[in-house]
Amino acid sequence: MPYSLQPPAVGEWYQAPPDAPFEIVAVDAESESIEVQYFDGTLEEFDFDAWTSLALVKAAEPEDVSGALDVKGDDYDADDAWRPAWHNPLDDLDALD
Repeated sequence: MPYSLQPPAVGEWYQAPPDAPFEIVAVDAESESIEVQYFDGTLEEFDFDAWTSLALVKAAEPEDVSGALDVKGDDYDADDAWRPAWHNPLDDLDALD
């Protein structure tokens, strides 16, 4: 069922077959534009008129959200990937002695 007449909302995923699914990342009522991002990170902008002419269907959010980040499982250790490195600023004072 086409969703082109539904108001777009940031975070929703759509697809205009046969194209790849995309997520709405911005809606600007002032400039009447909708910005979307494909899974691979590619950005595209549609004006409201073009949006309503698309034959869109709702798409499921990808289970693997690393597409736009270009991160592969071998690139990082899952235990340490999101833990920031902590540096004690007092260690710098000890180095001055």
